[in-house]
Amino acid sequence: MQTVSMNRMFSRALICELLFIVLLFGSSDSNLFGSLDQAPARRSLLSFPDTHDTALVATLDGTINLVYRDSGRIIWSFASGPPIYSSYQAPINHDDDKENASSSSSSSGGNYYIDCGDDWKLFAHTDLGKQAMDMSMEEFIRIMPHVSEDGGVILGSKKTTAFVVDANSGRIIRVHHSSPDTAHTPVINATSDSIIRKNIKKHEKPDKQLSFTRTDYVLTTFAPNSDKVLWNVTVADIDVALLCQENANSIAGPSVSPRIDIGSKSHDKFNMPLSCQSKAVVHRLRIPRDMDAFQIRGKQSEPKAPILLLPPNEPLLPNSEKSRKYSRDNDFETQTVFSLPSVEPGLEIPGPQDVKKHVVSERRIAFVIISALIIVIGFLMYRHHILRSVTLNKNAKSSSSRKKRHRKSGKSYGNEDGNGNAEGDVEKSLLKFNDLVECDMEGRTIGKLFVSSNEIAKGSNGTVVLEGIYEGRKVAVKRLVRAHHDVAFKEIQNLIASDQHPNIVRWHGVEYDQDFVYLSLERCACSLYDLIQMYTDSSQNVGPTNTRMMDDVMHGVRLWRSNGYPSPILLKLMRDIVAGLVHLHELGIIHRDLKPHNVLIVKEKILCGKLSDMGISRRLVGDMSSLGHHATGSGSSGWQAPEQLLLGRQTRAVDLFSLGCVLFFCITCGRHPFGDHLERDVNVAKNRVNLFLVEHIPEAVNLFSQLLNPNAELRPKASEVLHHPLFWNSEIRVSFLRDTSDRVELEDREVSSIILGALESKGSIALGGKWDEKMEPEFIANIGRYRRYKYNSVRDLLRVIRNKLSHYRELPNEIQELLGSVPEGFDVYFASRFPRLLMEVYIVMYHYCKEEEWFHKYLG
Repeated sequence: MQTVSMNRMFSRALICELLFIVLLFGSSDSNLFGSLDQAPARRSLLSFPDTHDTALVATLDGTINLVYRDSGRIIWSFASGPPIYSSYQAPINHDDDKENASSSSSSSGGNYYIDCGDDWKLFAHTDLGKQAMDMSMEEFIRIMPHVSEDGGVILGSKKTTAFVVDANSGRIIRVHHSSPDTAHTPVINATSDSIIRKNIKKHEKPDKQLSFTRTDYVLTTFAPNSDKVLWNVTVADIDVALLCQENANSIAGPSVSPRIDIGSKSHDKFNMPLSCQSKAVVHRLRIPRDMDAFQIRGKQSEPKAPILLLPPNEPLLPNSEKSRKYSRDNDFETQTVFSLPSVEPGLEIPGPQDVKKHVVSERRIAFVIISALIIVIGFLMYRHHILRSVTLNKNAKSSSSRKKRHRKSGKSYGNEDGNGNAEGDVEKSLLKFNDLVECDMEGRTIGKLFVSSNEIAKGSNGTVVLEGIYEGRKVAVKRLVRAHHDVAFKEIQNLIASDQHPNIVRWHGVEYDQDFVYLSLERCACSLYDLIQMYTDSSQNVGPTNTRMMDDVMHGVRLWRSNGYPSPILLKLMRDIVAGLVHLHELGIIHRDLKPHNVLIVKEKILCGKLSDMGISRRLVGDMSSLGHHATGSGSSGWQAPEQLLLGRQTRAVDLFSLGCVLFFCITCGRHPFGDHLERDVNVAKNRVNLFLVEHIPEAVNLFSQLLNPNAELRPKASEVLHHPLFWNSEIRVSFLRDTSDRVELEDREVSSIILGALESKGSIALGGKWDEKMEPEFIANIGRYRRYKYNSVRDLLRVIRNKLSHYRELPNEIQELLGSVPEGFDVYFASRFPRLLMEVYIVMYHYCKEEEWFHKYLG
């Protein structure tokens, strides 16, 4: 039976591979080789004549021009934005501020600066003179930000703008920005100052369009512990692709450059500087709008590089996968090209038959290679199946023979003397379990740990997270380079001290080999980042997690309500993060790298969030309250507090700032309060926070305003965050309003009560007008039977809530249906009509009554 099942499995594998080959070669052809005689061969790049009489040029002021190559005369132009190059170096005042100038120039940029040369390559001005740099602007920005030892900061940013332009007239059709707040801005034509969107009709869509992609790179250096800019440099790269509306049934390659009539009156015609469905680099000039300097016809000294040919009928769209695929490695101007190279004398142009033979030869070679791979894979599967069968048979036979011997001798299964060594039995069974796992997984055993080759995630400094088995338990194996043993030891210490808490990842053990340290940690389903991304449109960014475990986590889980508020499950996960942080801070541990990637999700009865990755965490010893200045380890870009970026004094408050960013990320479906990735550190350093996305949740605005305060001393403690009204359920919210009403009723006996005056002063914000106007007439009629109310009074509205809650069972059925169930429906009824009531009342009562006994239960 095993042989039969093995043969079936092997046969199915071969069939699947053959089907893959048929699909691979038959996706565009009717059969494997027969269709080669029917399909015309694609034209060679060398078969196109060099008839381009125009060029695309970008001048210093950011204007993109289509010009004649011989005369430099402009055919059309449009403004693409600010200048394509600018630089600035701050002057040093030697007379008034020599001390500051010398200190700022010591190491942070005062005696050097980076600029862009005439060849658009980066170079550095230092005391030793001008020195060329080995990296491009994009590569340099990729390693930003940089903070020097004296506190100087170098920041980098990148912005991309795409223009779709009518190739005939240079008219802008639409613009796309990488910045989300300008994605839907109407486009203004630089020439006619009219809104293009109004002028374009559906049937007037041009048959040939130019797609320009402009990328602006900015480097800025700040003086130590200051907002003063020492120097900056801005450079823009511009790519272009010609998009043509070709015949959908055509299978030919790129066509020759189209000839375009640019005016009905002059009937002047010109060739585009690139072919349909191809991409090139726009030439950049450092001379402002001087076309006379660009008469390049007949100049053989200008370096050229081949234009990248694209598949037909597949336009190169800005910021698409194809545009990234065909992007250049080095964007220096020496690679710029505006026309296809001409055929050199004596060079034979390949004909259709030559191309056809070449394609047939290549496909035959591919077929032979794939066939060989099928045979090798089949043999390996056969060998693996045989070895596994032999191993399982041996284990089964040895187990049955031992059981028979023990039954005959009457001795214990675990020990020959009959006492039964339980620990030995457990250890043997765990070793057998690891052996069986080894049969199914590729990897190796190190001590008590089996490390699989299946990778879960990657970290910094060569850290990799792998699947594994530790003493029979599935674990996540964090493999650290042995050179970073001090980091691993610090993480182990802090995990041992804190992992007894349900919201901290458990640590099971550690093993070593010659090169690595292996930490065995609790196996989780995914990270908080993965979970949030799976519910948004950016699911392609999810890391390599176990798909089956992710499906199990997401089954039946709803993270947001229809009104945009977080669901109870998401609030529970957010509260788990805060609870874990409270535990660490009580132990004197500062995490210092809190971000969604370091919050792991476990599927138990319900989802549970756990803090992980304490590689750079630090423990405060004794009465220490901070780590002082220049603490080692800087956390992750975009999630650091301003004092971490500026190398200031680090306290527990750094975790509270990161916590505010993480909680904002949860509520807003993966957004960040300080903008996109490349601009976050700059915005954090300058306190440019944007809470617009949570303005409909007053509790969130109140909490985030405190957590993201640039002054670390004004941020709340983690224990205070845990009991903030944002995390209250419906029962606590309704209970608080009822207790507040009871407390305010005592103020009636006093004249000019301070508490009552403060509460009523919040009426315009908390009520938004007269509260009876936001309720149904039948409800107002019901409450009017018993007493009179002032409809502009906060105290009277709280009294209504208290009375209806206390006498809910006595209310008529229609009023109960109107209010909903207690407490969920009751809370929703009043919160939907007065969303700011709870928070405004809480602020007043916290200020005046936080020391009173009735208020303590709301402070934890």
